[in-house]
Amino acid sequence: MKRLFTSESVTEGHPDKICDQISDRILDEMLRQDPMSRVACETCCTTGLVMVMGEITTEAYVDIQDVVRRTVLDIGYNRAKFGFDGSTCAVINSIHDQSPDIALGVDRSAEAKSGEITDAFGTGAGDQGLMFGFACRETPELMPMPISLAHKMAKRLTAVRKDGTLSYLRPDGKTQVTVEYDGAKPVRIDTVVVSSQHDPYANLETIRQDIIANVIRPTIPEEMLDDATKIYVNPTGRFVIGGPMGDSGLTGRKIIVDTYGGYSRHGGGAFSGKDPTKVDRSASYAARHIAKNIVASGLAERAEVQIAYAIGVARPVSLLVDTFGTGIIDDESLAQVVTNEVDLRPAAIIDRFDLRRPIYGPLAAYGHMGREDLGPDGAPWEKTDLAETLRGMFNI
Repeated sequence: MKRLFTSESVTEGHPDKICDQISDRILDEMLRQDPMSRVACETCCTTGLVMVMGEITTEAYVDIQDVVRRTVLDIGYNRAKFGFDGSTCAVINSIHDQSPDIALGVDRSAEAKSGEITDAFGTGAGDQGLMFGFACRETPELMPMPISLAHKMAKRLTAVRKDGTLSYLRPDGKTQVTVEYDGAKPVRIDTVVVSSQHDPYANLETIRQDIIANVIRPTIPEEMLDDATKIYVNPTGRFVIGGPMGDSGLTGRKIIVDTYGGYSRHGGGAFSGKDPTKVDRSASYAARHIAKNIVASGLAERAEVQIAYAIGVARPVSLLVDTFGTGIIDDESLAQVVTNEVDLRPAAIIDRFDLRRPIYGPLAAYGHMGREDLGPDGAPWEKTDLAETLRGMFNI
């Protein structure tokens, strides 16, 4: 059975991604000075304005205004004629202390208070919620092909702007890839869409030819393109007004871009601006790690893992493994092995991946999953260090 599936990505100059990067760079700076910082930092932006808000408990001193301006300038909004300028935009700081009620449950879990947990991993989950992780064999990094290619095109679109190859491009942009599947196998690219902000004097046909030659064709495997592939570049015709001048931005509004492009389910929690005691972030990384190792071990072609927590409770309230009928071991047995072998208490996840480090800024654009380009230290949940253990458990 043939079917189509589409995923999108956005560049680092997209308004929502500007906000994600600001929030994560503030988090990074706080963790650099005080690894025990508790951070829930959100950002919004619009024409000429960035506002930072949230709840933070830290011993660090961070010049919020300086972090905001450096982030915006690094992205490429450094001239007023781009509609936004990190040197001159207004910056409003509305950060306050974290609620002491939440801190009580995080500092010491219900199990620690009852004496059920006595080791160093007795902190509770920072909130209730459900998190998903996913992996499949469609790409070398074990990610779905549509989101993998969309991210690669978005990164390429930014690269050719920053290195001067296409100097008329501006920071805001979006990419989208539609993959045709024959059953579960990707067989061709049906549609590619790229929209990029540009200067007002750029010619649409030049933009189209340049982006096809310098962004699309170097990214999409040639064998996946054919004469029937549809390519749309700036289909509205002009994209001069963009970034925060064209649309407001907000942290946490690109959660599908950050994960699996809609190919897998999502629990609804955003990542950026949250320290790792927030299981929205840390448990999503742990779920990806488990799913990737299940696939890397050869136990399944596809795997989705759900983990759920209660606020102030250390151990997950549930864990589910779904291999969509591709597993050589039944899902219940896999879930039991994961439960026995992997400590999913928040403090144990933080310890396993060393998450109290300033690693989050680079993750705030182009996805948090499949980021093997950042190396094992930059995205440690991408390691396949559990695969051999899983194979051994089932004598594979």
